[in-house]
Amino acid sequence: MYQNPLDVYKSHQTQELSGRELEASVLTKAGLLLKAVQDNWQMPGRSEKLLEAIRYNQKVWSFFQAELSDPANQLPEKLRQDILNLSLFVDKRLFEIMHDPSPEKLTIVIDINFNIAEGLRSH
Repeated sequence: MYQNPLDVYKSHQTQELSGRELEASVLTKAGLLLKAVQDNWQMPGRSEKLLEAIRYNQKVWSFFQAELSDPANQLPEKLRQDILNLSLFVDKRLFEIMHDPSPEKLTIVIDINFNIAEGLRSH
């Protein structure tokens, strides 16, 4: 069966990343998708790109919510709770953006994604 070389590379790259590196990579991508829409707010097809970026972010943060809600999660309780609260804030903001889009509303989610990713990379 023929495999697309890019898919093979992505699969290999994912296998090579540690858990924290993978989480940081996914958060960075989530932030970059939103940033690209923010930076090109007047572009044709913005609504579709924005929805794509929001959906990706929702998937990322839903994954974190599921992982952090698992009683077997090894993170300290306080940290888990703080990140869960942050994820609820992100969810709320993403719904606000869907209801009333504006480029300014994206900044806080972009910053959260990039800051969490940086924190994951530095540990």
